Amino acid sequence: MPDERVTRIVPNLQVADVEEATRFYADTLGLDIAQRMVWIGTLVAPDSEHVQLSTITADATADVTPLVSVGVADVDAAYERVVRAGAPIVYDLTDEEWGVRRFFFRDPDGNVINVVAHRD
Repeated sequence: MPDERVTRIVPNLQVADVEEATRFYADTLGLDIAQRMVWIGTLVAPDSEHVQLSTITADATADVTPLVSVGVADVDAAYERVVRAGAPIVYDLTDEEWGVRRFFFRDPDGNVINVVAHRD
């Protein structure tokens, strides 16, 4: 049976400069910088890795930038569920070079959601 658990939900704040924005949120909110790439930075609460915030300029491989990232245990099962629900897929299921498997869908209000799992 597929494991359809959601493991985390992370807001993605669209910013002009990832470096500057990531430093700002680390300094003002006391968050730790967990990941920084040219296009995205991820911050975590010092006492809980499940409390996260990302800053993003534009997605590295997709034509759209997601508003939220939803971590799941089984991204393939999540993909099938979203397709069955009839939500438009705007970035197909993809294995990314930075070690994740993900897809994007558009919700009924037009928000783009990134559904992602880390590959083992």
